[in-house]
Amino acid sequence: MTFLDTPSPNFDERLLPISMIVLHYTGMQDGPSALARLRDPEAKVSAHYLVEEDGTVCRLVDESKRAWHAGRSHWRETTDVNSASIGIEIVNPGHEWGYRPFTDEQIDALVPLVAAIKKRHGITRGNIVGHSDIAPTRKRDPGELFPWSRLARLRLALPRPTRNLMDPMWTQGGFLLALERFGYDVADAMAAIVAFQRRFRPELIDGEIDAECRMILLALLLPKPQGDE
Repeated sequence: MTFLDTPSPNFDERLLPISMIVLHYTGMQDGPSALARLRDPEAKVSAHYLVEEDGTVCRLVDESKRAWHAGRSHWRETTDVNSASIGIEIVNPGHEWGYRPFTDEQIDALVPLVAAIKKRHGITRGNIVGHSDIAPTRKRDPGELFPWSRLARLRLALPRPTRNLMDPMWTQGGFLLALERFGYDVADAMAAIVAFQRRFRPELIDGEIDAECRMILLALLLPKPQGDE
């Protein structure tokens, strides 16, 4: 791939091996503003890559270094997500500035980028996540308009299960235990449920545990979830 090198000073040394990819939206009014902030030493935030709306991929931090993109977060027993992950920012104004679908050019550039990182570091599909997955009380990105299904069809993310679904009839406590087992921090139950829905059932994000949510989560816990065909 061709990158535009735009180095950021905001990084330090990793303390963990790379095992995750975290996808974000920039949540700012435009791409130049987001890029400037990710390179501003006063901001103390960064990412390894930024994908512009026209598909240009900017490289800000070397993958061997710990970029500062995840903040306070948790996924599958990992609490220093910055040390364990590659962070990719995708230019989009986000929910505060007029959230809109990502461009085809962005996703066309993102797919080979994620594929190369996944292969290079041996990252599993279950560890390719959104910022809202790892920080459900604080974040909503990349949000319900992000085309996870396109990545899933290429085995670059877990699919939304659609086949052989069964309702395990879990209580709320049982559902939350299963959600924690899957990877979410469930300390704030409502936030965790909403984050799960935003990722795997984005057409209805209501924080309610219903049969569809239970069936999707059960299927995701199986060895080979099937869907997004």
